[in-house]
This record gives sequence, structure tokens and C-alpha cells, in this order.
Amino acid sequence: MTDNEIVKLLKSSPNEGRRALFDEYCNYVYAIAAGKLRSCGTREDIEECVSDIFAEIYRSFDEGKITGSIKPFLGTVAKRRAIDYFRRVSGTFGRTVSIDDEDFREQQSAERIDDDAEVRDRNRVIMKKIGELGEPDSTIIIQQYFYNRTAKEIAKTVSLTAGNVQKRSSRAREKLRSLLLEVGISY
Repeated sequence: MTDNEIVKLLKSSPNEGRRALFDEYCNYVYAIAAGKLRSCGTREDIEECVSDIFAEIYRSFDEGKITGSIKPFLGTVAKRRAIDYFRRVSGTFGRTVSIDDEDFREQQSAERIDDDAEVRDRNRVIMKKIGELGEPDSTIIIQQYFYNRTAKEIAKTVSLTAGNVQKRSSRAREKLRSLLLEVGISY
């Protein structure tokens, strides 16, 4: 059943619409709740959390808060409610969250979308500049820094001696440094 069909059913017959919504998304919501609560909650805690999530979703429909797709809204509500339950069940409710906590990292990641995009763009530029070094220098740099291979291992791949690989690596790093400085990337 599609989201539009569920919304129409909720408007025409609320009880049938709620049943259809539950049938369609119960496993999705349960997976989110279980993922957050499996380390500290019991099966009953997870089921209670799922019930509360659906109660909140039903209230949102009754109040007319949901206008678009159901799944993104449902996922957000489920995640937030499960995090609240996690805090309550694990005894961390009201305490400071550790930066090593998975929930904190997810929140931090969501808040840093721009930073992630900048890192991807910078990495794309770096790979392009490594490619501009030409062969075998680009292969040497990639093998050395991305695959942690030794000069001796790289030498076999590019048909050079280990000493030549070290010398070319040194020169390639200097050339790469200047290429990156031209585009505003410094190390």
C-alpha cells in the first residue's frame, strides 16, 4: 500500500487507516527501536517504544501535522522516541552524553553535512591532482598512502627498484604539494 493510499484511508476510515499504517511500517519502526535499545532494553521496552511511536504518529495525523511522505516522518519520530527511551532505560537520562556515544556521533554527523561535502570535494580534488602526476608517480603515491605498501612491494608493481620508488615518491610528494597549493589545499 502506498503512502497516498494510507493517507486517503486515514481520512475516510481512521481505524482502518491506522491498521494499514501499522501493518505497512511496523517492521520498519521495530527495527529502528531495536537498533537503539538492544544494548540496554528488554523486548518489552522495545515493544513499548514502538507503541508510543505509533501513538505519536496517530496523534500527528489527527492534528494534521503530516502532509507529505509518511516514511521519513515516521523514521524521524521513531529515532527520536527510541533515543529518549534509550536514555531513560540506560540510566543516562539527564546526564551528559559522551562524544563516543553512537547517538551523539549520528547527531553530530547530521549537523555537519556541509563539512562532509567539503571533505568529499577536497578528496576529489586531491585524487585529480594525484592523477595529474602521471605514471608511475600516481601509482606510487596511491600504493604508498592508500594501500600502505612498502617501497619494495611497490617496486615489483611498477618495475622499478626500491630506491627508485623512494626517490620518485619524494619528488611526487613535492610536486603534489605544489599542485595542491595552487588550488588552495595545504598540509
